Amino acid sequence: MNTLVPLLYIVAFGLFILGLSGLTGPKTAVRGNLIAAVGVALAVIATLLIPGTQNWLLIALGMVIGTLLGVPSARQVKMTAIPQMVALFNGVGGGAVALIAWSEFRTTDGFTGEATYVVVGSLFAGIIGSVSFWGSLVAFGKLQEILPGRPIGLGAAQKLLNAVLLGAAVTCAVVAGLGGASELWIVAMLLLAAALGLTVVLPIGGADMPVVISLLNAMTGLSAAAAGLALNDTAMIVAGMIVGASGSILTNLMAQAMNRSIPAIVAGGFGGGSMTPDSTDGVDRTVRSTSAADAAIQMAYASSVIVVPGYGMAVAQAQHAVADMAELLEAKGVQVVFAIHPVAGRMPGHMNVLLAEADVSYDVQKEMDDVNGEFARTDVTLVIGANDVTNPAARTDPSSPIHGMPILNVDESRSVIVLKRSMSSGFAGIDNPLFYGERTSMLFGDAKKSVIALTEELKAL
Repeated sequence: MNTLVPLLYIVAFGLFILGLSGLTGPKTAVRGNLIAAVGVALAVIATLLIPGTQNWLLIALGMVIGTLLGVPSARQVKMTAIPQMVALFNGVGGGAVALIAWSEFRTTDGFTGEATYVVVGSLFAGIIGSVSFWGSLVAFGKLQEILPGRPIGLGAAQKLLNAVLLGAAVTCAVVAGLGGASELWIVAMLLLAAALGLTVVLPIGGADMPVVISLLNAMTGLSAAAAGLALNDTAMIVAGMIVGASGSILTNLMAQAMNRSIPAIVAGGFGGGSMTPDSTDGVDRTVRSTSAADAAIQMAYASSVIVVPGYGMAVAQAQHAVADMAELLEAKGVQVVFAIHPVAGRMPGHMNVLLAEADVSYDVQKEMDDVNGEFARTDVTLVIGANDVTNPAARTDPSSPIHGMPILNVDESRSVIVLKRSMSSGFAGIDNPLFYGERTSMLFGDAKKSVIALTEELKAL
């Protein structure tokens, strides 16, 4: 066993890295997930084979309960709710780490006689894990619309409150780590960290939730690595560091895609409000409405069409109808590509997953940097439920909250057709001048029904 367990761990770690590398592209993502899952299974087996492992019944019971809760939830979740599920599952990981820290305190009689690295690792894991768990619950609530998407905080006093909670949690951790302290100290530490998780994420607006989910995921990974250090568990250390590092990189990339710094996001984001256009600001907000028949004629006689999917497509579950429409256009000789913004939807890759479910080829799914130069040469751009990622105010209005955020240059197309239920704002809660543009026409209604109507009209031409 002294030889087999390390060998299994080494193989598992290799599979972790190989699986993660597969997640760099949608074509290899499924295979990457499967490879990483095999690695996790090997790591679990190796851990169970460690000499001296006890409480087999309790371990088996935990695995059965986790399987019964996790598998049905993952299989039954709607594609539109994937971001919420990711936030919730990530939070569960952080909560587990926080409970491990508490358990370690109890089993060592308050860290009496324990090495410094065990104490520091456990307490760090407890604070970060608790923050991640409760923060992830808030993110889940906002994405699920159980909680308001708008920022909820105390304004200027919010930073002071966060600093006080963090300082108090660290103070409790120091007292608990000195050895022989009352259990109340570590319980107080976990509760203060829980409050910190709530007060950090509640003031962040809905538009920043994708970045927050990624940041919390990175925190869970780091807390798991710290817990692994305290438990001398190699698998937890390596897996936690991989998750923490990859989550940190993804968080930074997403923040760059939104042209917002991570400290600015954590300090309090924007979004989730119900801002309405100001009719007194002198801007002409005349909207041109169109019909499915007129829109179909424009697309049928175009040489190129770019489809820009957004969260509205996900809500309407219109991806299959969109795929059918694109196939029909291609049969008529129209070149069709899909423009995917890095933060379209509510998490990275949300649109890619939906389109892949509808068998849309990855070859026609273009990233923002690759497709932005094509809009000016495109006859028709069809925007399906996308809002903030197509807002030209990001380029033209220095007073806009999203000014400087890279967007899809939809407004440069020769003609723009926007499919929306209403004129309501997007997740950032701000108005979109694209809707009032001279080359823009609006097709109001449910995205799926509108796309089906467009397809029927195209068949008739």
